[in-house]
Amino acid sequence: MTPREVLALCREREIQAVDLRFMDFPGSQKHFTIPVTALTEESFEDGLGISGSSLQGWQAINESDILVVPQPETAFVDPYRAGTLAILANIQDPITREDYAKDPRNVARKAAHYMQSLGLADEARMGPRIEFFVFDGVDFGQNELEAFYRLESRESPWQRNQSTPGNHGTGIRHRQGYLAVPPTDTLQELRNQILQSLTDCGVAVSGHHHGVASAGQCKFDLVPESLVTAADHLVRARYLVRNAATAAGQSATFMPKPIWNDNGSGLHLNLSLWKDGEPLFAGSGYGGLSQTAMHAMGGILAHAPALSAFCCPTTNSYKRLVAGFDAPVNLTYSYRNRSAAIRIPVHAVRPENKRFEFRCPDSSANAYLAPAAVLMAALDGIQNQIDPGPPLDKDLYDLQPEELSEVPRLPGSLGDALQALHDDHEFLLRGDVFTEDVIDTWRWYKTEHEVDAIRQRPHPFEFSLYYDV
Repeated sequence: MTPREVLALCREREIQAVDLRFMDFPGSQKHFTIPVTALTEESFEDGLGISGSSLQGWQAINESDILVVPQPETAFVDPYRAGTLAILANIQDPITREDYAKDPRNVARKAAHYMQSLGLADEARMGPRIEFFVFDGVDFGQNELEAFYRLESRESPWQRNQSTPGNHGTGIRHRQGYLAVPPTDTLQELRNQILQSLTDCGVAVSGHHHGVASAGQCKFDLVPESLVTAADHLVRARYLVRNAATAAGQSATFMPKPIWNDNGSGLHLNLSLWKDGEPLFAGSGYGGLSQTAMHAMGGILAHAPALSAFCCPTTNSYKRLVAGFDAPVNLTYSYRNRSAAIRIPVHAVRPENKRFEFRCPDSSANAYLAPAAVLMAALDGIQNQIDPGPPLDKDLYDLQPEELSEVPRLPGSLGDALQALHDDHEFLLRGDVFTEDVIDTWRWYKTEHEVDAIRQRPHPFEFSLYYDV
């Protein structure tokens, strides 16, 4: 879509307001709104100014001004805001007009351009599987005298045991929600509404269903797209999911592990590389993959601890990454095996469908930074012919301790992941995709605002453990 076509769409759909959206550095979507009369063809070139110092991790106050430049190909009519057109934007320096290094979308764009500059491939296709929870209610708080949270779900086994309104005895047994049908699956209609809104807004979906977890877990498979488009669609999907849930009087969260002792929410990334319209991952090797695909897996596995800082970027991420809950903690690959960090889908038989699935990322990941980092690791693996080692086709949760000790593992905490990023990030700097400033700012922000903040606060369970010592 061109700027002229966007303006024509505004007239056709009687648009009154234009919502300009972008992603801040930590990974939250931001926006501001202008009247449709203020949007001209020149707006797509000149951009609009905002304060960069008011956003976490961006500009100092003495150099606050930044430009928000709308990208016409991302425009869509917002189904939850009457008469509103939403457009994603790039961030630029207002003086140099250079793309802003800490704009997550810019990082993803640079990763795609770097790949093309190498001549290895001209397209990286990502197919995210998004997982999230929908609750009927949520309440939480923290101050000096109390800390608490409470979740409500009509599907949950714990609420089925209570005389609560709307309890019809159809709750989901513990960790038995996978592919449940209504009325046990209470979210079918909501997911269908989400499916329709995604389709109307240009996001192709291959399917959706209930997740394994006991209370309100949903899964959507997005059709693979080129890297930046896939990330744009992921951002759009998260927005539509949250708004659909709110409109239904419910609450959606992409928090990786909101429920203790149950499955968490991942963001599985299906990756394939293409050149001249031909798939590069199809071959005659293990799982029907090419040597290029094997080296790409080798790069991802080699750099997985550092990748975790972007792919599993919250303290809560590491409550998901524990054995026994379908979460990959062991850095190996396998055909069909969902306990490995990388799975080769058995049903992907045709060459054009050949891919592998990196299962470590979770739903809190920055939609642009995480896929960009994964691609950079894959490219490093191809360039340096990194051997992924032998596959491991066993249930990794059932290995004997001596055998398991030989398998590399993901970091056990966000602090460990940030240290791994400090120790291993040279591959991210190539092509100026990530910069030292981006790496340093990410580590500083996550340490100060999350790692240290959690470390300093008493946990409610500590009272059970230690109050009477």
